[in-house]
Amino acid sequence: MLSSDTITAIADELAQAEKDRTTVPLLTGRYPDMTIEDSYAVQNQWRRRGIESGRRPVGRKIGLTSKVMQAATGITEPDYGAIFADMVYENGSVIEHSMFSNVRIEVELAFVLGKALTGPDVTVFDVMDATAYVVPALEILSSRIDMQGRTIVDTISDNAAMGAMVYGGNPVKPHDVDLRWVSALLYRNETIEESGVAAAVLNHPATGVAWLANKLAAHGDALTPGEMILAGSFTRPMWVEAGDSVLCDYGPMGTVTCRFN
Repeated sequence: MLSSDTITAIADELAQAEKDRTTVPLLTGRYPDMTIEDSYAVQNQWRRRGIESGRRPVGRKIGLTSKVMQAATGITEPDYGAIFADMVYENGSVIEHSMFSNVRIEVELAFVLGKALTGPDVTVFDVMDATAYVVPALEILSSRIDMQGRTIVDTISDNAAMGAMVYGGNPVKPHDVDLRWVSALLYRNETIEESGVAAAVLNHPATGVAWLANKLAAHGDALTPGEMILAGSFTRPMWVEAGDSVLCDYGPMGTVTCRFN
């Protein structure tokens, strides 16, 4: 593994890139022996630094859980990242595009937990029992590392490319709708760009949450009541520019909208 000093230096570099809205060269190009465990150590250090500076953790994101996302990135296993309160936007928000780098939108469901989930043996049934409600959400991706040639090690270190999220629509109890068949139509500037069904996320979006709880257990962590978990995208990422408006129609679960200026 990388030394603790190197891990701290990388975390500081990424924090500065987030602050400056810039990108840094590939970590795997500079540290060819860097492992997935190293990358989670970088992310955890970055997260701790955020908490120490006053940022409030409110949840987690899961990435790369669907075949379309894995195909879009060339990465073949899921990952996770942290969500702070200052990353969460309400439905209809106007968002400053320049706050992020390489800005893309993903279509997701967010699970809001009413009970703790502690691995290593969490199942889909445990997730359904622990979930207070599920709400439509959009994830805003922001890559602080050069995108060309990146690997999962780069992405995990970069907080799984988490930039922000927008939630809205109609919150539902997890047993009140067949979550596998939740569908969504994603529009940019009144033109449909993507569509998908939530079963694309590991055959059931709750499976992603179970994977996360078990993965966190391996890192000495767990999911706590009140946390909001982005379960993974079931469409390809959609690029957005300043001036774009975004609307995602989840049918009976309502719509989520935002605009970038």
